[in-house]
Amino acid sequence: MNPVNLAIDAWAQPAGAYRESMPEVVRLFEKSGSAELLDRRLTPEETVAEMDQAGVATLLLSAWCRPGRWVCSNDEIAVFTRAFPERFVGVATVDLSKPLAAVRELERAVTELGCKALRIVPWLWQLPPNHRWYYPLYVKCIELDIPFCTQVGHTGPLMPSETGRPVPYLDEVALDFPELRIVAGHIGHPWTDEMIGLAWKHDNIHIDTSAYLPRYYPPQLLQFMGSYGQDKVLFGSNFPQLSLSRCMAQVDELGLSEAVRDKFLHGNARRVFKL
Repeated sequence: MNPVNLAIDAWAQPAGAYRESMPEVVRLFEKSGSAELLDRRLTPEETVAEMDQAGVATLLLSAWCRPGRWVCSNDEIAVFTRAFPERFVGVATVDLSKPLAAVRELERAVTELGCKALRIVPWLWQLPPNHRWYYPLYVKCIELDIPFCTQVGHTGPLMPSETGRPVPYLDEVALDFPELRIVAGHIGHPWTDEMIGLAWKHDNIHIDTSAYLPRYYPPQLLQFMGSYGQDKVLFGSNFPQLSLSRCMAQVDELGLSEAVRDKFLHGNARRVFKL
C-alpha cells in the first residue's frame, strides 16, 4: 500500500457507544445501515483494518463535545493518533459554552496532542458559526495555522437545520476572517448551490463530501469539482455512519479524471490541513 496515492478522509470519528451519548444520530445510523456501530467500539487496530480494506490511507478523526458533556475527548482521539500516527490525524473540539477554557483546550489539543484542526458542529449547540462564542476560536485557529471544520446543510439527526445554512452564517465568518481556512462538511444540501457559491467566492472556504455516498452527490457539486472547483472539494465519509468500503467503491463510479480524482481524494486535504 502506497499511502501517498490513497484517500485522506476529511471527516470521521471513532466508532461506538453513540446510542446513549448522541441519541439524535441513532435514526441516521439506522437509515444508513450502520446501526451495529452505535454500540460496538472499534479499537485503533480494528479501525486501521477497515481503512486497509477500503483503500483509505488516513482518517481525520474528530473529538465530540455537546452541551453539558464530552462524547469523545481530545485525549481519546490522541490514543488513536499515538497508536498509528501515520494513519490518524486528530481533529480537536471544545466546549463552546466556555469561551476562555475552549481557547485554552484548543491550544493544548494542538500543541500537546498534535491535533491538526478544530471542528464545531453547529446543530449540536443550536448556534450558527457567526455566533460570538466562535470568534475567539477563529483567532486561535489562525494563530495555530489550522483549519476550522464545520457542518453545513440540513441535519440528518432530528435537530433544527437552520444553523447549517451557508448564507448568511458561513459567508459572514469568511468575510470577517479571510485568513481562516474553513472546511464545510456534509455538502450543504439542500443549499448546495449556496455552498458552491461560497467556495467560489471565498478563497479560504472548502467543501467536504462527508455523510453522503458518492452515488448521491448532487450533480452541480460533481460539475463544480470536475471543473473550476477542482481545488475546493475534499473527500469525506462521516465514518462510522457510512462504510469506508462503500464510499471508496462508489468514488470509482464517478468517472473523474485522474487529476481531479487525485485532488479530491488526497491532494486538496493534504494542502488544506498541511499534512
